[in-house]
Amino acid sequence: MAMTRPRNQLTVFYDGACPTCVRDRAWYEGLQARTDASVEWVDITGRDAALRELGIDPGAALRELHVMDAAGTIHRELDAYILLMSRVPRLRPLAWLIGLPGIRPLVSWGYRRWVLRRLRATHRI
Repeated sequence: MAMTRPRNQLTVFYDGACPTCVRDRAWYEGLQARTDASVEWVDITGRDAALRELGIDPGAALRELHVMDAAGTIHRELDAYILLMSRVPRLRPLAWLIGLPGIRPLVSWGYRRWVLRRLRATHRI
C-alpha cells in the first residue's frame, strides 16, 4: 500500500466485495472529480496482512470504513466518513450534520446495524 502521498491525499480502505460499497465509491468519485481532493481507494479483500501492517484489524475493516490521512493517521467509522465527505462541497453539510452530538450516535448505530446485516446476508461473518 502506498505510503508516500501528496499533502492532501486520503487513502480509503473499502470492501470491494460489497456491491453497495463499490457503487458508493463510484458515486463519491463522480462528486470528488470536481474538486482538487486526492483519494486513493484500496480494496481490502484478501489484504489482511497489509491491513495489519497499518494497524488495522481486518475484521474491523469489514465492519467500519477506515481512512488514512496524509500524515498516516487512521480514522474509523463516522470519523472516516466525515473526513471523506468534508472534502466535497456538496457533501460538507451532511458531514457536519452526522457529526452533531445528538445525531452522531444514531447514525453510528444505524450504520453498524446495516453493515452487520449486509455481512450476515452474504455469509461473511
